[in-house]
Amino acid sequence: MQIVIDIDDAVPMFNQLINRIKEAVMKNEIAPGDPLPSIRQLANDLEINNKTVAKAYRLLERDSVIQTKGYRGTFIHKDAKANCSVDLNAWVNEKLEQTIGSFRAKGVTDSEIRIAFNHLMNRKSS
Repeated sequence: MQIVIDIDDAVPMFNQLINRIKEAVMKNEIAPGDPLPSIRQLANDLEINNKTVAKAYRLLERDSVIQTKGYRGTFIHKDAKANCSVDLNAWVNEKLEQTIGSFRAKGVTDSEIRIAFNHLMNRKSS
């Protein structure tokens, strides 16, 4: 699997990395159980920040495309192919669009929506 990151692309580097790994899974370039390079190794190979790779790996793990097995490393998840089609960002955007549309239909201003959203996002969970 060849991973290429374009630093001049408008797509954030961590998204490029996520997309490339998902693409490799879908094209059977990598299979369930195959190991991935460590965060440090991949960051060095791509000449990008470790935190960028860590973020991509964290989001891929959240989506069950990869799985980390402690000190043994990071591997392609057994259900990776099925999970590659899950796009939580698209789902969140769809839900927010519906909710904001409902608020606007009731006459709530964008400013009121932003204030409420920021208040809820900054509230500490109990």
